[in-house]
Amino acid sequence: VRLVESGGGLVQAGGSLTLSCATSGINFDDYAIGWFRQAPGKEREGISSIMNYNGNTYYLRSVKGRFTISSDSAWDTTYLRMNNLKPEDTSVYYCAEGRPEDWNLEYDYDIWGQGTQVTVSS
Repeated sequence: VRLVESGGGLVQAGGSLTLSCATSGINFDDYAIGWFRQAPGKEREGISSIMNYNGNTYYLRSVKGRFTISSDSAWDTTYLRMNNLKPEDTSVYYCAEGRPEDWNLEYDYDIWGQGTQVTVSS
């Protein structure tokens, strides 16, 4: 199983970015793709997740309404559309695959991408 993130970059506050998570080698019928982020000096936090078996989505409260998670029909790529970005969204963003009991439990995600940097300037 391999996950590769892309789409990070530098954007001004109020701007938008779309992150992509390309997946390969997943052999499970039921799994979740989650997006997490970690800022310097802070713990990694779950920000969104999507379940492949029912399409249910979940969001961190601080990003709900600004971020949208989606997947292509083949579940080869999962996206995180980020609108109205704020300086506090600056972090390294990771996607991960797993079968979590709760969507934001990072320890229930088994495979992680290498991360992509998102920097939001004020």
